[in-house]
Amino acid sequence: MSTKPIIWITGASSGIGEATAYRFAREQASLILTATRLEQLAKVQQECIRLGARCEVLSCDLSDLSRIDAVTDQALARFGRIDVAFLNAGISQRSKVVDTFPEVHHTIMEINFFSPSMIARRLLPSMIAQGGGTIAVTSSIAGRFGFPLRSSYAASKFALYGFFETLQAEYHGDNIRVVMVCPGRVRTQISFNALEADGTKHGRMDEGQQKGITADKAARKIVRAIKKQKPEVLVGGPELLMVHIKRFLPALSRRLARKVNAT
Repeated sequence: MSTKPIIWITGASSGIGEATAYRFAREQASLILTATRLEQLAKVQQECIRLGARCEVLSCDLSDLSRIDAVTDQALARFGRIDVAFLNAGISQRSKVVDTFPEVHHTIMEINFFSPSMIARRLLPSMIAQGGGTIAVTSSIAGRFGFPLRSSYAASKFALYGFFETLQAEYHGDNIRVVMVCPGRVRTQISFNALEADGTKHGRMDEGQQKGITADKAARKIVRAIKKQKPEVLVGGPELLMVHIKRFLPALSRRLARKVNAT
């Protein structure tokens, strides 16, 4: 990565995206920030500029897949290239399989899977032409094992692993590197904004989320992983142990998953 890379962050108006933007801003990176909430995004932009970054904002609702190619082209045009794309935007879920409306499944897959996979496809030709680039993608420990009230969310995060591990295998020779960001419990608004069975917002901070690590602590680890182009980075607290249990003791992990307090 160059000394002052050009970095595009989606989901940048709050939480991990916001905290990561500030971390890169302190290093005088050039930033492009995308989210739906333009007013909040403008506040993040002002802070990034105060910290020393060049910073542009690009508001977009990434659930509108018809806009993905255009917004990616606009991001590329802001500074002429993108060295790092941190595809962080996402939405969670709090509902059982039978209760969940089909429209909720679609919305979650559109934001969490189709949006980043389409952005990556659009970015690849320019990254290859410039000699390489890094694509960091926010998955979740729910992308490593399923647990209650997360069917669509887990499906979308599992799908990210399949897509981006394939992308990495295909374009490694073109100096394209993928960093899978795998958070556990981080103290953000993700549970507040999570979708209930009928698509309404969950509207409250889950107890487990409240006990999570801070977004800034997560950002420190994520930025370090992106710089080192680590294939995967686990971010969180004791809950990350479940990832290792799933790998080495799968039967135990299934029993434990059934007992997870998912709210």
